[in-house]
Amino acid sequence: METLTTRGRVTRLGATALVLALLLVGTFWGSDDDFPFGPFRMYSTSNPPNAPAPDTRVEGVNSTGAVVDLDQAATGIRRAEIEGQQSRYAADPALLAEVADAYAERHPDAAALIEVRIVIRWQGIRAGRPTGQHTDETVVRWQAPR
Repeated sequence: METLTTRGRVTRLGATALVLALLLVGTFWGSDDDFPFGPFRMYSTSNPPNAPAPDTRVEGVNSTGAVVDLDQAATGIRRAEIEGQQSRYAADPALLAEVADAYAERHPDAAALIEVRIVIRWQGIRAGRPTGQHTDETVVRWQAPR
């Protein structure tokens, strides 16, 4: 085995120092977008023991007035994708038309969706345990043009 040259040793130490510096800066000032040099907050934080826990879902209302669960099986769109883009949907609810289109493509014989909404169910928590109570909050709503 050959001995590492001085230049090789300096290069490796420099690269190691750079990666450690990025990790340190990302840990204190980074966000999820900086992963892997920033914290992945989904696993690094927790809610207070008495704070309600959010459970986001997407639902639609069809032309007969029935409420339809628009989960991954119904639309092909994962809930995480909806949650990750929730601020975009809030800024432009018309983007939810894509969810309605995805549902119509998978269910061509179903009644058309006239409304799509993102709803957060706030599950009651007391001392870190579920209370069995909840409240629903519609955070984004799109209605089909008439």
